[in-house]
Amino acid sequence: MAVIVAITSCPTGIAHTFMAAEGLQRGAESLGHTIKVETQGSVGAENTLTAADIAAAEVVIIAADTKVDLSRFAGKRIYETSTKAAIHDGAGVVKAALAQATTKAVSAGARSDLVDQVAAAKAARASGVAGPYKHLMTGVSYMLPFVVAGGLLIALAFAFGGIYVYEDANRGTLGWALFQIGAPSAFALMVPILAGFIAFSIADRPGLAPGMIGGMLASSTGSGFLGGILAGFIAGYATQWLNQNLNLPKTLAGLKPVLILPLLSSLFVGLLMVYVIGQPVSSALNALTAWLQSMEQSSALILGLILGAMMAFDMGGPVNKAAYTFATGLLASQVTTPMAAVMAAGMTPPLGLALATLLFKDRFSDEEREAGKAAAVLGISFITEGAIPFAAKDPFRVIPSIMVGSAVAGALSMLFGATLAVPHGGIFVLPIPNAVGNLPMYIVAILVGTLVTAAMLYVLKRPLNTAEAPTTAAVRGTAD
Repeated sequence: MAVIVAITSCPTGIAHTFMAAEGLQRGAESLGHTIKVETQGSVGAENTLTAADIAAAEVVIIAADTKVDLSRFAGKRIYETSTKAAIHDGAGVVKAALAQATTKAVSAGARSDLVDQVAAAKAARASGVAGPYKHLMTGVSYMLPFVVAGGLLIALAFAFGGIYVYEDANRGTLGWALFQIGAPSAFALMVPILAGFIAFSIADRPGLAPGMIGGMLASSTGSGFLGGILAGFIAGYATQWLNQNLNLPKTLAGLKPVLILPLLSSLFVGLLMVYVIGQPVSSALNALTAWLQSMEQSSALILGLILGAMMAFDMGGPVNKAAYTFATGLLASQVTTPMAAVMAAGMTPPLGLALATLLFKDRFSDEEREAGKAAAVLGISFITEGAIPFAAKDPFRVIPSIMVGSAVAGALSMLFGATLAVPHGGIFVLPIPNAVGNLPMYIVAILVGTLVTAAMLYVLKRPLNTAEAPTTAAVRGTAD
């Protein structure tokens, strides 16, 4: 008897999804096998597969006509087919799966280098995240491509047509066209996408429409990313509550995900945004924007210190993401100095560690010094998680060191008035005209933060003992 898990999904998420699940269930039982089927329908995933279910399974069957995320099944034998095949011959699909399923192989050394360790750490964090934080991060992750594309297009528009490229006098020029793509289009979608996918994370597909409608209203009422976050959560939880508590006859069940839930949820969140939430949140956002734009050097320094330390504290965890989300959301209000501080502070932990492994070799093992090369690449790419494996081995020395370095980088960036129009990219966005304001001093902030991080590591870490220390030839960089 084999233990099998499966996922079924069709484009509409109504009939074929559940018919395929029933076909697989009957087919497996007729052959004497045990099966659990997760249905990814229009009202969200039901009978969800747990980590224990997947670990115990001998084979995974994907009977779907839509794209299904297979990341949960790394290392498992997987067989993919259509819902039609599962509906018409469930037993045949099960037999074929047991005979023909292929394994998503993981090489023996897949966790041996820093990049894979970082990927594993990020995956572990993602799998352990739940509740509102998970929903917020889902919205942010879907929003980021729009912010990156929009910000770079706006920067290129200014490069081609100057800072007044958007005026009617420049209509029809390449710069004007780039600005239209970036600002009124890509940037305008930021808040609706954020709100929509927060709601999607909570209530699955039925939450998407009310979430995006609430996000559009957040934009039109001036409540920006703060209003979008509220709209997303309200839409998501309202849709989830209605889905769980609104019972309809089977003959009308098909109307629930495509008509009833989106309509009622959109009505609820829309009225709240127009009459209750929009104006107060808009006033709060305007006050925050005005304060940030009028900061004196001392307050800018303090904000940079705080944001910088937050970026390094948990290297991609909730505190890091809180600082990052705050800075990213402000881009929609044309407040770009916090974004510059956050990226500088996020780059310095792996860069500082890479530099320390190069300069102070007696404080790091051969494995760590080799990992330092990969950390440098992750650092210049603004992947703060590159510091996680080092911090995991020596948290009480590494974490304070990188926090100090990142705080310095963030503070200097704010003090210099550096700006950043895009929320990611590391050094690869620095050469793009107008992407970074006060570029020379911004580079100085990153370099100083990196040097401070390395210096702190020199002070706090002690030379390794003889058994742990790298060989003399390795320290000198020569072969025996």
